[in-house]
Amino acid sequence: MRLPVNHALPLAALFLTASLAAPAQGSESAPARITGPAADYPVVVGEPFTIGAVTWTPVDQLNYDAVGYAQVGDGTGVTAAHKTLPLPSYVEVTALDSGRTILVRLERRGPMTNDALLELAPEAAAQLGLASGARSAVRVRRVNPPEVERAALRSGTPVPARMETPEGLLKVLRRKLAEQSPLLPPPSTPPTMPKAPNPKALTPAEQAAPAAPQVAGAEPKLPPRKAAPASPAPFVAPVPAPKPRPSAPASRPTPAVSAPHAKAVTTTDKPARKGSEVVQVGAFSVEANARKSASQLGASVIQGGKFWRVRMGPFANRAQAAAALEKAKAAGYSDARIQRAD
Repeated sequence: MRLPVNHALPLAALFLTASLAAPAQGSESAPARITGPAADYPVVVGEPFTIGAVTWTPVDQLNYDAVGYAQVGDGTGVTAAHKTLPLPSYVEVTALDSGRTILVRLERRGPMTNDALLELAPEAAAQLGLASGARSAVRVRRVNPPEVERAALRSGTPVPARMETPEGLLKVLRRKLAEQSPLLPPPSTPPTMPKAPNPKALTPAEQAAPAAPQVAGAEPKLPPRKAAPASPAPFVAPVPAPKPRPSAPASRPTPAVSAPHAKAVTTTDKPARKGSEVVQVGAFSVEANARKSASQLGASVIQGGKFWRVRMGPFANRAQAAAALEKAKAAGYSDARIQRAD
């Protein structure tokens, strides 16, 4: 007896086999997004490259501090393109016309022109106050911001602007930009604040006289000395030499007695200033080192226990203290900070 054949069974078995062999749609999860400090790694430095006749060599330089021009380009978020700093890294960008300073994340190489130091994304340019298509003189300084600000920039959120740069430092940065060659890699050296002459070292006539213009490369000329008029020597009658007398024994010099150290010793003769802010430059266990540091910065030396503290100020407001803090950090005292006056 012949059984009936069901032709639908082979097709059903084939469909079931194919469905078991094929992975379910969406069963493979997408790779998890990296968050936290690990999102800034790996850091890429890259190989040297040439723009025109200039070769740019990327380098992982921690104390990078240079001036140049910034232009507006592509990109999203508060980001920028730089030729030599590692990617990613973080820099403070200061507009030299206004003193406004913002924090920017470097994510790209560029700009591919020798006369521009930085290429800002439109959002970063807007936060700095730079219009689209404009070009502005800037200072670029590499920094190590906290993770909270890093995470905000990675997500495309701007962080609050920094304290505005004081006008005295802006003048130093503008002069540095005017003296450097626009077609060569800018020198990465921190700016130094100009030193004012000590008015007590000048005579009243020199203080009243206007300063003579200085010519680059010229040696200073000293005023000629006036010779005293010659006068005839008066006639002196010869006097018999007196008989020698026994000389008295020379008195011994009295040894100097050192005065006890005062609690606060200033390195300058400036009158004490009133203010609520001071810049703590550092604390030294050796008094000579503290005095040497204070003489370089025009600061004060204060003894506290076994240490000698070097302070600048006090200052009437935080803006004046910020200029002094910049001067101390430019001199190499990276741990200097602003604090309330005691």
